[in-house]
Amino acid sequence: MANVDSSIVSNPTRLEGKNKAIIVCWFLELGCLVAWNSMLTISDYYYSLFPHYHPSRVLTLVYQPFALTTMAILAYNEAKLNTRKRNLFGFILFCISTFGLLVIDLATSGKGGIGNYIGVCACVAAFGISEAFVQGGLVGDLAFMCPEFMQSFFAGLAASGALTSGMRLITKAAFDKTEHGLRKGVILFLAITTFFEFLCIFLYAHVFGKLPIVKYYRKKAASEGSKTVKADLAAVGIQTANTQTDVDDVKHERLSNKQLIYQNVDYILDLYIIYVLTLSIFPGFLYENTGNHQLGSWYAVVLIAAYNVWDLIARYIPLIDCIRLESRKGLMIACLSRLLLIPCFYFTAKYGDQGWMIMLVSFLGLTNGYLTVCVLTVAPKGYKAPEQNALGNLLVVFILVGIFSGVSLDWLWIIGNGTF
Repeated sequence: MANVDSSIVSNPTRLEGKNKAIIVCWFLELGCLVAWNSMLTISDYYYSLFPHYHPSRVLTLVYQPFALTTMAILAYNEAKLNTRKRNLFGFILFCISTFGLLVIDLATSGKGGIGNYIGVCACVAAFGISEAFVQGGLVGDLAFMCPEFMQSFFAGLAASGALTSGMRLITKAAFDKTEHGLRKGVILFLAITTFFEFLCIFLYAHVFGKLPIVKYYRKKAASEGSKTVKADLAAVGIQTANTQTDVDDVKHERLSNKQLIYQNVDYILDLYIIYVLTLSIFPGFLYENTGNHQLGSWYAVVLIAAYNVWDLIARYIPLIDCIRLESRKGLMIACLSRLLLIPCFYFTAKYGDQGWMIMLVSFLGLTNGYLTVCVLTVAPKGYKAPEQNALGNLLVVFILVGIFSGVSLDWLWIIGNGTF
């Protein structure tokens, strides 16, 4: 860092590559969840293949334990991990498992049956493992960089939902009147998704780490004792001095995971509440508990699209300083207030028409995206790089705990309605 201009050290965002880094972060998180969001948006196809197996609920329940268990293990060992290898492994596994879904469908000519369903579940389990590797690794990495990177990263998460919904609407419409049109649309859809995953492998391996602003933040993190950035710096020809003799010294100097959890328990609860509420409704309730309406087979697809579009829009709202919520108490109140959406969805599904449901789903997406970005951009402030990396991993763990709790509670909607 000795060769860096002092004015840049005081304002590192003046370094070249900030806008490129923001765009790459957007694409990387797009790749993080585009495979899983693809599964959500083609659930109408899997309901036609496996009508008695509750695909949207079962596949979500398969996905989450693998994501949560893997993420917990990785978060516990985050100080020892090679972040570069971790993220590349995750993206490669995403690409292979997405391609696997395409192969299963082509090899079986789009037939149902328990064997094919198990194959689909295996690919979904691989998605969960991939997400733990990539999302935790990237959130930890971006936690010690400028907040705009984190905001763009989580905007990419929402964009993956909006993009897959848009592609699904287009492919569904394009093949709607043709023979086996639903399956043809899904095959095209999975091929495009596989390409996106391959693109993310290239962007992370050959573009992101070479940007000057990214190199600056990684060198700064290394100077503060972070070991996780060494491989990324070595990949661009930068050797770092061993400021610590080993990982145990780093652990000793920085706050422990238990201390970080204790100091940020309100942020952890915020994220847990956000996602337990969202996933108790999305997507299972929207596919199975909203009844029949004028939109027919398009109804669930439109609801998923409405959620994803507003979730994406909401993740850009915190860029406006005057309406960004940073108060710890305010964030907690806002997150708890969202629990009122549960009775709202119940009565809207029972008595309301499709217009009210679309509006309510849009509000669910709006609040989910806005509050997620507010919490994740403010929580890492005030810590050194190794602590920010650890905290980023821990926050992702509790997001996944909330998601797993939500998809488990989602089954309560169908108790007693004869569809178990």
